[in-house]
Amino acid sequence: MQKQHYSYKITDPVTQNLADFLATQTGISKTRIKAAMLNGAVWLRQNKAGLRRVRRATTTLHRGDQIEFYYDAALQHKHHPVATQLWSCKEYSLWYKPAGLLAQGTHYGDHACVLRQAELAMPAVKQTFLVHRLDREASGLMLIAHSSAAAHQLSELFKAQRIQKRYNVVVKGRVEPAQGKIDLPLDGKSALTEYTLQDFDAATQTSTLNVEIKTGRTHQIRRHLAAIGFPVMGDPEYGQQNKNTEGLQLTAAYLGFVCPLSGQQRNFDLAVLLTTT
Repeated sequence: MQKQHYSYKITDPVTQNLADFLATQTGISKTRIKAAMLNGAVWLRQNKAGLRRVRRATTTLHRGDQIEFYYDAALQHKHHPVATQLWSCKEYSLWYKPAGLLAQGTHYGDHACVLRQAELAMPAVKQTFLVHRLDREASGLMLIAHSSAAAHQLSELFKAQRIQKRYNVVVKGRVEPAQGKIDLPLDGKSALTEYTLQDFDAATQTSTLNVEIKTGRTHQIRRHLAAIGFPVMGDPEYGQQNKNTEGLQLTAAYLGFVCPLSGQQRNFDLAVLLTTT
């Protein structure tokens, strides 16, 4: 079944609850409707408020309500990887995002994203907020804020380029020189990527790089490395003859910054954290 988008405006009094109404209107079983609701696929606008995800199957409907139901059967039934919490304080937490997991949900659901998984894993935290993004195909460290104020302050660090970000990347070919800078503009904006060769595997003809980015353009590392002839292994969008069976070989391995809330230096190294959790 392809993706389906159902839209309804309640114009007459309705005695059914939301799940029953959608089951009647769409022909999709109530069991699947309820599962999709829990997974964030149903949106409701009541009174003059904006659309919001609604998960409670017994939600009462009123005249004037607007319902948007985004149903993707494949997404609802697909097994998704699970994020791991590595560190936490009152204001925010640090998570390991495995490859294949979104940073944030879509109209069709939010169960397959780090943000929702963090929310479910921390019941004492009332809300979770996205601070920055990481490509779905990539793995590595992500910060999740526990309040809008913390999210704003941490996001400002990223915007001001005051967070040191390092990545472990495996690319096709023998990278020479062993250290370099790529300052090719992306999307009409300046972009700077620095790399250092860590290892070369003659058997697979691949190089492992330590990469640091000074800007945050879309797919910056992937596009920059492909542009100089060393595409990231497993990249489905950039480069040629760089496919493999292990997926995208790009991991966000380090975040370093001065916490804007406590003033303390934070140094999050994935390799160290994985040995202590």
